[in-house]
Amino acid sequence: MPVSVSVWQAMRRSPRRFLLSLWPWRCWAYVLSGTVVGVGALSALAFLAVLGVLFSVIGVGLVLLVLAALAGIPVGAVERRRLRLVEPAPLPNPHARLRGAGGWGRLRGRLRERATWRELAYTVVFGGVFAGCGAVLMLGLLFAGVLTAAPLLVAVFEPGTVMIFSDRPVTNPLEAAPAAAAGVAGLVVCAYAAGLLAGAQVKAAEFLLSGRGEERRVVELTHSRARLADAFEAERRRIERDLHDGAQQQLVALSMTLGLAELELGGSDSPSAGLVVRARGEARQALSQLRDLVRGIHPQVLTDHGLDAAVAEVALRGPIPVTVDIELPGRLPGAVETVAYFTVTEALANAAKHSGATEITVAGRVRRGTLVLTVTDNGRGGATPSDGTGLQGLADRMAILKGRLMVSSPPGGPTELRAEVPCSA
Repeated sequence: MPVSVSVWQAMRRSPRRFLLSLWPWRCWAYVLSGTVVGVGALSALAFLAVLGVLFSVIGVGLVLLVLAALAGIPVGAVERRRLRLVEPAPLPNPHARLRGAGGWGRLRGRLRERATWRELAYTVVFGGVFAGCGAVLMLGLLFAGVLTAAPLLVAVFEPGTVMIFSDRPVTNPLEAAPAAAAGVAGLVVCAYAAGLLAGAQVKAAEFLLSGRGEERRVVELTHSRARLADAFEAERRRIERDLHDGAQQQLVALSMTLGLAELELGGSDSPSAGLVVRARGEARQALSQLRDLVRGIHPQVLTDHGLDAAVAEVALRGPIPVTVDIELPGRLPGAVETVAYFTVTEALANAAKHSGATEITVAGRVRRGTLVLTVTDNGRGGATPSDGTGLQGLADRMAILKGRLMVSSPPGGPTELRAEVPCSA
């Protein structure tokens, strides 16, 4: 889940910039459209429930009650999409994929899922609480808009026909200036009110519409193994340095020596000439493998160009199409970039080996001093740290920076790996 609601972050970071940005318009669109959707959803739910109770004695009512119980599923699907108006991080679908199940099996599966009942609860809260608050906001916004346009209304309509705050008609636009000022103040209040209401609805959606508990199988892998991780990092650097400065240089010298021997034996019919050529080829292959190994320990592109370039390079080499969406304010501390890079590479390797996914998305943002990375695939799900997929090792690697790793992988997918690394740790 997001570290903080994006709209609340924007309001807290710069209230004045919030007013001049697109955030108020996005919040108004989200809240006002939610009012219409919420009222319609709650009305349909109440209609099905009442008819179901009335006709339950003849059996038809049971069908209507089942439909009422499932009414939250389409509402949840619409809300997870509509949430993108104010929250860039998408909510995963908490429902399992019921592959191969018939109609009756799908119905039983949905009724047994806790997510179905949470979505039903969200529909009631959404239509009863948030839609009501949205209706009040809509009236306030309409009233503030009319006041703001008061001078224009006075100029357009016949003089003496517009009255504001009193029974005395307003005869010229200048007299409507105080009303316009009050309208602008009302729009400012409505902008902040819409932001607060939108943030509260985002929190409710995250709590009720995203997978959690048994279905989401979120595993927080946090450890207090700072000394072990520190020693591991130092040893990794030493191995990298020894391979680069020692074994790699010796293989280069061996390849050159074999090359000179090949020149000396050129044109010779001696059997040793073929052996020298073969040995030189094997030396070149060993050198290439060693260079790949050194590059895997700590890639040069990560040192030279940063995390986004390194992840983009890894994505191009993978067998599954990867969409990279990493936006960073600048270079991060080296330790943070290293941990983040190996987290992404391990996640991509796991997805390629075990998930059966056809697409992967890697997203990264810095929120309130914390690097938040998510790797999501559309595979079969069911990943757990005990499967030997390297998640435990990633958690140990992140422990030195006081980071944490969370895995959401319900059966049927999708799988989301979320890493949070404090940049100041």
